[in-house]
Amino acid sequence: MLDRLEDILIHYEELEAELSTPDVTSDPKRFRKLMKEQNDLLPLVEAYRAYKKAKRDAEDSLAILDEEKDEEMRDLAKEELTEAKKQMEQLEQEIRILLLPKDPNDDKNVIMEIRAGAGGDEAALFSAELYRMYSRFAERNRWKVELISVNENGIGGFKEAVFMISGQGAYSKLKYESGVHRVQRVPETESGGRIHTSTSTVAVMPEAEEVDVEIDMNDCKFDVFRASGNGGQCVNTTDSAVRLTHLPTGIVISCQDEKSQLKNKDKALKVLRSRLLDLERQKKQDAEAAERRSQIGTGDRSEKIRTYNFPQGRVTEHRIKLTLYKIDAVMDGDLFEILDSLIAADQSAKLSSMQEN
Repeated sequence: MLDRLEDILIHYEELEAELSTPDVTSDPKRFRKLMKEQNDLLPLVEAYRAYKKAKRDAEDSLAILDEEKDEEMRDLAKEELTEAKKQMEQLEQEIRILLLPKDPNDDKNVIMEIRAGAGGDEAALFSAELYRMYSRFAERNRWKVELISVNENGIGGFKEAVFMISGQGAYSKLKYESGVHRVQRVPETESGGRIHTSTSTVAVMPEAEEVDVEIDMNDCKFDVFRASGNGGQCVNTTDSAVRLTHLPTGIVISCQDEKSQLKNKDKALKVLRSRLLDLERQKKQDAEAAERRSQIGTGDRSEKIRTYNFPQGRVTEHRIKLTLYKIDAVMDGDLFEILDSLIAADQSAKLSSMQEN
């Protein structure tokens, strides 16, 4: 591992030198590429440099213990040795995590789909609340939310919502949200005060670029229709809404958020690319069963991942057996503790899997 880290450090220093040359600074495309590579390596390089310093401190303390006779100096050297060894252990763990293979999609924007499941209107109302939860989480991260399409139920609920969240590292955090979200509460329409259980399904897909997925336009069928619902004075008077059917897979996408038919067509194609990329990812995960078992439930949409119990004020994350009694904060977008715990558990599982192999 140390040899590999030395090679990475040398490469990082070469990048630093190359970035200061006139040839690179005058080529914006190459400059951006090298800057991204350097920024990706920076956390690992910083951790390795700190590890090397801690190792030097430990060696210096051992040398003092070998040579020094003064008890006070020896006691001080022992304390410094203990601290240096502790730092080395912590940094070794951090470096192992940083050396884990990185998901190539982690830096991408995400396209999310929320669909009401069991529970009728109550499930649709919960789906709308989940959309607000993710929107608030995006705001807290200074990410941008763009609604692509929504199918409302007439009382403020969402039967289905498709939206994009754009921001650095959006997929690296939100990919853990795929699955079945369960809500337990007394609906406003329930006169007897009985607790109902409803579900919504969340799908999280990395935004696919044109280079990621090539679409044959001969495989696509476009229908235009008049948009319905809120959207301004023009929305119901022009055939601006677009329905895209991908013939080989049967995927159907409707977009009516924009007044422009062309913009709705572009959005529909964007969603289609991400769905096709997601299908490929699902196939790959199914083929790599051992790898999938080492992950913390990322991507299995049939898996019940979380329960939101309103009467008890708790949120339970089933994959890692985490329960928090702060449902109001979570529903207002405070997902940091849940997602940080999921990321840590996922990294720990992958480390264990690597060590076994």
